[in-house]
Amino acid sequence: MKILVVDDEQTLLDQLKNALENQRYMVETALDGEEALNKLFENPVDLIILDIMLPKQDGLSVLREIRRAGTTTPVLMLTAKGDIGDKIKGLDLGADDYLAKPFSLDELLARVRALFRRYGGQADSVLQVKDLRLDTVSREVRKGGELVELTAREFSILEFLLYNKNRAVSRFSLAEHVWGDAFDPFSMSNFMDVHIKNLRKKIGDSGQGVLIRTIRGVGYIIKEEAE
Repeated sequence: MKILVVDDEQTLLDQLKNALENQRYMVETALDGEEALNKLFENPVDLIILDIMLPKQDGLSVLREIRRAGTTTPVLMLTAKGDIGDKIKGLDLGADDYLAKPFSLDELLARVRALFRRYGGQADSVLQVKDLRLDTVSREVRKGGELVELTAREFSILEFLLYNKNRAVSRFSLAEHVWGDAFDPFSMSNFMDVHIKNLRKKIGDSGQGVLIRTIRGVGYIIKEEAE
């Protein structure tokens, strides 16, 4: 599952990103409302964690725009205010849940899981190709019914490739989604190769019928009918 976190407090943004990635979610971040809208309209996500108090364009305005555009993505609103009025405005505009600062990371993670259960549904949470199944809610990967233990990065790589099944994914796009802003293409150029190699080994992806195919000069693809 992919989450966009929008908050203008860099320290909190980093904390939330780390906490969510430790739960094996893919995380995008934005520091203001305009950046959030640009990212949302370019690349849809599965959940939005949205602060109300934002520069350039506040969270309520962002929520209003995405709902007017027909986006039904679940939204968890954050605010530093204790004003009940903000909660009512957010819910009236289409927010799905509300969390007041300060909050514990455990509570936020619980709210995230609840929203995915409420709107995702167990059937929709499973990504599959042939006998490889990835459950985005339970965070389990199985190959031929056998549980496969993956690191957080390996899980994110496989999840992103499965989300884009039958579409070529560039190395940079994949790295950006897995490592985010921390990815440096100059000093970390071999990171993707190492993780792909380890991932292939763990899922037994070799010989005929290989699932993760390398497209020279482009990146990778998982096809419905492996070659």
